[in-house]
Amino acid sequence: MFGLRKTLSSLFNRSKVDEELFESLEESLLLADVGIHATQELMNKLRSTSKKEKYTDPAVLKKQLEILIAELLYPLEFNINPLNQHTPTHTPEIWLIVGVNGAGKTTTIGKLCHALQNQNKKVLLAAGDTFRAAAKEQLGEWGRRNEVEVITQSSGDVATVAHDAIGAALARQADILIIDTAGRLATQSNLMEELKKVKRVIQKLIPSAPHQTLLVLDGNTGQNGLTQVKAFHDALQLSSLIITKVDGTAKGGVLCAIAQTLRSTPNFPQIMALGVGEKMEQIQPFSALLFAQELLNND
Repeated sequence: MFGLRKTLSSLFNRSKVDEELFESLEESLLLADVGIHATQELMNKLRSTSKKEKYTDPAVLKKQLEILIAELLYPLEFNINPLNQHTPTHTPEIWLIVGVNGAGKTTTIGKLCHALQNQNKKVLLAAGDTFRAAAKEQLGEWGRRNEVEVITQSSGDVATVAHDAIGAALARQADILIIDTAGRLATQSNLMEELKKVKRVIQKLIPSAPHQTLLVLDGNTGQNGLTQVKAFHDALQLSSLIITKVDGTAKGGVLCAIAQTLRSTPNFPQIMALGVGEKMEQIQPFSALLFAQELLNND
């Protein structure tokens, strides 16, 4: 599933544990966007344990690295993932979806809608991406596939769309309203300010909302992904992340860099899911252990 795993897995086919193996592992982790600090932490712990336990079998070393990666990622794992089991805290529950252009927000919304409908939730979508010409049509197509209503505006900004969509969600007694927004770079301060405005408008109508502020992050963005998470979290206090395009071309290691950086951040977001394809069902609730296992195995 992950591009990193083939490279790493092959390293453990060696006959012994030696310095050459450690150096190759470190290089592979860096190339996979794990990041300098997370790589150093993982390798220091791996070397220490190997020395203490006197590892001679690369397979045993591989298992230990898997454990260390899982331990690094555990703080970002939901205790009860909303995609597995979700009881809305408010009716309607408001999910605000943000991210840069090309990250896969619209596709992710379609997948979230499908997963929540499988839990018998009544879902409503709002086409808040008023910048991109085809955005409403794309979200409308996902609405048709999932057989859910999509709230749109012929004119007006995303705050207006959000306002009207909340009114519709209340009137239709929806369980969850998912609001799309325009893609924007973390460096575009005017657009980030617009997102803050959207959040204020939502909170005027429902003070406890948004109940999920979810950043969709392209798994191929490397260390730039870490910059995006920091910027959006500073602006909006993110609750969740979804990492997309974690398939044969993605390295996936950026999750380790994110975990290593965010764990010292108050109220840091957790990883809700991984997107592994284009189909509605191709979204996986995040598990630190399963991710670590996939990362280091080529089965």
